[in-house]
Amino acid sequence: MAEVKRQRILIFSTAYLPLVGGAEVAVKEITDRLTEYDFDVLTARLDRKLPRREQVGRATVYRLGWGLPVDKLWLAWGGAFLATRLHSRKPYNGVWAIMASFGGLAAARFKVRFPRVPYLLTLQEGDDLAEVERKVRVIKRWWSSIFTQANNIQCISTYLAVWARRMGATGEVVVIPNGVDLNKFTRDERGGNPTETGKKIVTASRLVHKNGLDLVIKALPLLPADVTFHIAGVGPEENKLKALADELGVARRVVWQGLVSQADLPAFLQSGEVFIRPSRTEGLGNAFLEAMAVGVPVVGTLVGGIPDFLTDRVTGFAVEPDSPASIATALSFVLDDKNKEQVGPIIHQARQLIEKKYSWETIVKDMSLIFHTFFSR
Repeated sequence: MAEVKRQRILIFSTAYLPLVGGAEVAVKEITDRLTEYDFDVLTARLDRKLPRREQVGRATVYRLGWGLPVDKLWLAWGGAFLATRLHSRKPYNGVWAIMASFGGLAAARFKVRFPRVPYLLTLQEGDDLAEVERKVRVIKRWWSSIFTQANNIQCISTYLAVWARRMGATGEVVVIPNGVDLNKFTRDERGGNPTETGKKIVTASRLVHKNGLDLVIKALPLLPADVTFHIAGVGPEENKLKALADELGVARRVVWQGLVSQADLPAFLQSGEVFIRPSRTEGLGNAFLEAMAVGVPVVGTLVGGIPDFLTDRVTGFAVEPDSPASIATALSFVLDDKNKEQVGPIIHQARQLIEKKYSWETIVKDMSLIFHTFFSR
């Protein structure tokens, strides 16, 4: 019997593991599960300690550059040349770009050279899309080719699907979200530390303006003095947020956890009575999904991709954008022991939603269907 030829997919991603973000985790989760394909990843090096080539899970990773921020630009320009060389040695059945970023620019250039090779674009953007468009206005024509050259576009939220079409996408646009590892993010070990007193609010967020953590700090004076806010994450806004906490007299009530590993994240989330991120914009919000999976009620704004999974008083609690008063009202309700009978069913419904729509097993089945119909032509 003749051996079945394996499909080869080249992934363009501006950053990749061990540099961790939601997009990078998603790519590894998917590639590790789609065992009938072989994957190469072309990415920017960004850190001198990282090897130029290594195996990460089931993917062979090629890193371009010198371990400097400029590596992203080199990926956009030189990535297509390396991809061409790899393609000439052993042709790819398709290319897959992660986000409309520097890797996407390289993928679009490759597609121009090899128009018959199917090109799939995945949109995972979480930043303010208007700001993204402003930043690329100088290279708008080249940047737009990321969308117009794509044969198919997979978006992690309805919000990003609308954006894809607005940016000129001509191929099929489908919504397939990121997922949650339900073997790690489980309700079984919920309970936190029984010796702790007071109420604990938690978040896992980059410390950036779009995540609205300043609004939670501004809400703390409106909440009982025993309520504390525990933040897992780092980012450029850290000093600004700390100064705000000092100014409002709540510095002792804000606990800075720094980076929390994926292995430790379930326990951190479970240690809180409620998860919050009052986002100003959001592509999807994986941390919400993970909190819902471990049985922690979530509070968020209905912006960006969040309405795909958060329905007020059904799967979580919605607050008004840029409103510390609204945040304080929602948190007060969730933290009040008198409301446990109302909060409990919402926690249960949120977990059911995750099991039905957001487990990696479900997501990978959907991605596998795309791959079989798209890359196996």
